[in-house]
Amino acid sequence: MCPQSAAGGGRAAPRARSVCRLLTRRAHGFYARDAGVAHRQNLGLLRQIMCQESTKFKNVWTTHSASPIAYERGRIYLDNYQCCISSIAQEPRILYEKPKCSKSEKIEDALLLECPLGEMLPSPSDYKPSLIVLTVQNWLLRLSADSGEILEKIYLAGSFCKFRYLSWDIPQEVMVVKSAQNKLPAAARQAGIQQSILFYLAVFQVLPLSFIGMLEINKKIFGNSVTDVAVSNGILIVMYSMGLVRLYNFQAISEQFMEQPFDLGHEFNWNGQVGVVGKYPFGLPCNIKITDTPPLLFEASSLENAFQIGGYPWHYIITPNKKKHKGVFHICSLKDKALAKNGIQDMKCCSLEPDWIYFHPDMSGRIIHVGPNLIKVLKLKEVKNNTDQTEVAEDFTIVANRENCVNNTVTVTASGRVVKKRFNLLDDDPEQETFKIVDYEDELNLLSTVAVTQIGADGRAHLDFHCNEHGILLKSIPLLESWDVTYSHEVYVDKDLVLHIEQKPNRRFSCYVYQMVCDTAKDDECSSHEKTERVFCKKGGRIFEYI
Repeated sequence: MCPQSAAGGGRAAPRARSVCRLLTRRAHGFYARDAGVAHRQNLGLLRQIMCQESTKFKNVWTTHSASPIAYERGRIYLDNYQCCISSIAQEPRILYEKPKCSKSEKIEDALLLECPLGEMLPSPSDYKPSLIVLTVQNWLLRLSADSGEILEKIYLAGSFCKFRYLSWDIPQEVMVVKSAQNKLPAAARQAGIQQSILFYLAVFQVLPLSFIGMLEINKKIFGNSVTDVAVSNGILIVMYSMGLVRLYNFQAISEQFMEQPFDLGHEFNWNGQVGVVGKYPFGLPCNIKITDTPPLLFEASSLENAFQIGGYPWHYIITPNKKKHKGVFHICSLKDKALAKNGIQDMKCCSLEPDWIYFHPDMSGRIIHVGPNLIKVLKLKEVKNNTDQTEVAEDFTIVANRENCVNNTVTVTASGRVVKKRFNLLDDDPEQETFKIVDYEDELNLLSTVAVTQIGADGRAHLDFHCNEHGILLKSIPLLESWDVTYSHEVYVDKDLVLHIEQKPNRRFSCYVYQMVCDTAKDDECSSHEKTERVFCKKGGRIFEYI
């Protein structure tokens, strides 16, 4: 793959800095007064070492599971979070393994909680990473990320609702627990019984864990066609079946409609019930009662409720709410809903899987638009001689390597018969190199891409690192395992570690762990696609595969 600079000749590549010089400056104490600067310099050194031609990534071990595999910051979780394996060592190290849990203890969702910087916390355990998990029986547990020990336990609610989802309102600060949509049984609906409450949301401040409030999403307030709801960055987002998205100020709602604040572990008397907040069987009181439609901040209509806000100045991205516009994206100003100049982005892809677009996670205000064979990084800038209008301009592009692709519409058989094809290859045809994953590694400031080519049953993928500022290809890492484009895949880059998690049919999951190694003749042989000797080892009743 190769980057192409934007019109105008592009920009010069960033100046390379000497690793030796940076190490010398660190040894002399240049960064002693600011640990943050030293950390950034260390990550800069790691990035330079990673992107050297002599540096290889070796598949050090592999494991398989009959249940989903999750990854969080150097920890691999298996068996519904009952088993935790460190991915840092070159050999798998089991951090903890719990007995198999019953169906009533099954974990529905989880979030990694990390210690905030510069804050005094009530318990020593608060300074170490922990895992917030939600069980099928409405228990919210805080577990030690390294031992699985239960640190805190909160009962959310009885059988009137089923909490299923965890998400961040503000990352590592405010957490939202959302219920599944309330639906009456078929018999109750036939009897004419009405269900007005659609969702419940419970909101918590984290570290220390404290209860902010719980509220209902009621169709009498928000309308009959509500399909989903979320809280993000202080905004209550309500989605409707006809593609409408409405935004409300969540803080204003909680202040206006809060009936009474409650603290976890304190006794309460609520609607005739006496109990302890967060304890069984009472759980949490629904103390935010929305009695009137709150003031509307913003609304937009978009196909499949696809709506994003970002950029600078603030813009939003939608797809016009008609099926014929699928794959067409409009970038508009949040201030006045005006379409930006060049704000209609359409790759005109002819593919089974649609292209996708999102605001760049690096907070630069840029936009990433990914198609089967093209990645466009866009930027927002003021229109010349018109400061009130914004223009969408191309920053750089990354193009898939399809130089060897042949798509002849006419072929000649061995007998000399001329055969004309009646169709052209799709843009994401498996036999052509196609982008499947695009991500941003924030600590190393790298744009990572996974491109796949599949011929027959054998698919080959490679992970590429690109300069985030200019799109220049810095490193390409072949993934040794076969990649089937019909399976579900996740790829994580975590400093000197690469993980590939694959879901195969019939709930078969695999995790391939790659680590950065120095180049040797032996490692060079292992980095090829040739079959190498595999060794199997059993640890804690689990089989691991070494290469």
